[in-house]
Amino acid sequence: MPPQPTHDLIRIAKDYLAAIERGAPFEELARFLTPDCVQEEFPNRLVPNGARRTLEDLKAAAGRGAKAVEDQRYEVLHALTQDNHVALEIQWSARLLLPFGSSVPGDVMKARFAFFLVFREDRIERQHNYDCFDPF
Repeated sequence: MPPQPTHDLIRIAKDYLAAIERGAPFEELARFLTPDCVQEEFPNRLVPNGARRTLEDLKAAAGRGAKAVEDQRYEVLHALTQDNHVALEIQWSARLLLPFGSSVPGDVMKARFAFFLVFREDRIERQHNYDCFDPF
């Protein structure tokens, strides 16, 4: 199979983020991911030891996230591609539903994310996150 045009992979990545923003059910999000996908989140203020998640782990994390935040926004600042790889720099924000640190429900949490995605047949096979949260 010939390689996917890079603009299509960026569109798929942006469609994935848009689905997360609108709170799509996990079954819809899973259509963007391979069944054997792995997401690796490198250490940050929320996950100090980092995390490695399979599809089932991502489903559980999505459920927890839906109880903690709303109105998520993913503004793609930069997008680069090479072969089947997409790198995104993202400005993220979400309104808290639960208290967190010195923040209270209703406060907006912000972060800058770097997502590195590896695609296989139009679906995300690997996702590496580098999340840099604003002070909270």
